[in-house]
Amino acid sequence: MPEEPEREAPEREHTRQPAKPERRIDARSLRGLAHPLRMRIFELLSLDGPATATGLSERLGENTGTVSWHLRHLAEHGFIEEETGRGTKRERWWRRVRTANRLETADFRDDPDSRGALSVYLHELTQQHFGRVTHYFTEEWDDRWRNAGTVSDWSNLRLTPDQLAALNADLMAVIARHTPAPDAEPAPDALPVVVQLQSFPRKERGSA
Repeated sequence: MPEEPEREAPEREHTRQPAKPERRIDARSLRGLAHPLRMRIFELLSLDGPATATGLSERLGENTGTVSWHLRHLAEHGFIEEETGRGTKRERWWRRVRTANRLETADFRDDPDSRGALSVYLHELTQQHFGRVTHYFTEEWDDRWRNAGTVSDWSNLRLTPDQLAALNADLMAVIARHTPAPDAEPAPDALPVVVQLQSFPRKERGSA
């Protein structure tokens, strides 16, 4: 999301200018997305572009019919769409809808019917982020790329809610400055880059 200030927005997408239209995820669309396989399918379409059910099933190790059913479910809830003018009646291509998805957990705090879906969504989203870092560490990269990447941690900050929001806004502005325009030609040695930002308060545990 995206899709991505914090304000408890686990999937908030911050994109190049002009910005994509933004959709705030409601209870119905949350339940439509909050499934382990659907979230994995949505991630692949978001990261790697359009694909068919056959191609996705090979990558995911799932039955093509099962993947097709979940693709239709994602389309019904407006997360993906068929890429018209490509493929055949038997081989449909699917792509992510060019809308940034924004989820605010506070929207579901008093909705017991959405609690299960929210729990699944947050768990799977965390696993996806963790998985990307794990893959980065286990893959082979030359020294130039290995030295350019970073996984960093700062745990000595003490901030107010307003200061934390300001910190996030500053970080998003930095990402925006480095995000190329849609029609910009990438450099010959450019590769897709994932930037993951986690910033959240930590409850202090006093010594007993």
